[in-house]
Amino acid sequence: MFFPVSGVEVNPLIPPLVALLVSILTAPAGVSGAFLLLPFQMSFLHYTSPSVSPTNLIYNIVAIPGGLYRYIKDGRMAWPLTWVVVVGTLPGVFLGSWIRIAYLPDPKAFKLFVGTVLLYLGVKLVLEFTGKSKNKKVQNKALEQKFKERVEQLKTETNKKLAAGLPAEAIVKTKSFSLKKIEYDFWGETYSFSTMAIFILALVVGLIGGIYGIGGGAIIAPFCVSILGLPVYTVAGAALAGTFLTSIAGVIFYTILAATSIGASTNVSPDWLLGALFGVGGLLGTYCGAYVQKFLKEKIVKGIMATLVLFLAFRYIIQFFL
Repeated sequence: MFFPVSGVEVNPLIPPLVALLVSILTAPAGVSGAFLLLPFQMSFLHYTSPSVSPTNLIYNIVAIPGGLYRYIKDGRMAWPLTWVVVVGTLPGVFLGSWIRIAYLPDPKAFKLFVGTVLLYLGVKLVLEFTGKSKNKKVQNKALEQKFKERVEQLKTETNKKLAAGLPAEAIVKTKSFSLKKIEYDFWGETYSFSTMAIFILALVVGLIGGIYGIGGGAIIAPFCVSILGLPVYTVAGAALAGTFLTSIAGVIFYTILAATSIGASTNVSPDWLLGALFGVGGLLGTYCGAYVQKFLKEKIVKGIMATLVLFLAFRYIIQFFL
């Protein structure tokens, strides 16, 4: 099948299948998988024009609601964190979209910078989930112990090898929300962090997401887990929600730019059909990934996240020297 907007020719079953597999893997970590689909489109489909960024954002718009619905249904949404992420990323994604078209048609140097940051976060995640980090929070140790005890209890009661580690009462409860600090409870443990720190991070992530069409969850989620010490069970939903809303804003802005003199000089119009095909597979995949998360120990989810982040980091760094 030929897609005239992007110039891609591919079997229409390939995009949704690839997206399904990628999103099942990434959704438990709060990542839509767009950052893996972008290199797939560029390397395997040879879709290299600037319009690949908004096309990748269309995937996010179609795919993320599946996982988001699951996290909301299970009460694992940290809403104050979500809203700060959204407010911070929106202006960043607008600026990033403009920079992508006007100044960075081939942004190798910026990818090197992003890759270095992700490499740092990936190493921290590896140290944490292997238990070698000295800064691992007491709350997270307690949460991990509760998970282990819960699984053992359910195994004994049901004689099943697979049991849900998170009980129905393991939901996020907001304690305070101000410009200075956000504080919430999850499964008997209290977590707090600076509101402005998250806002500044979200602004930078929005800039990067607007340029590359990756939404930003691949950066926000590991930062919240490795730097702020928040449990991945509460971060994943917020990261996906932020990625979803900023992706909508990004596609709108790219579409507007396509009608201007800046967009007229290059191909920036998104390929809606190709993006939607990726999104259909991602919709099912993010739902399944979000559901599976509650069966996984936090160490396993962190391991998945670390692997994905390091993959992206090395890819960005290596491309600078090629």
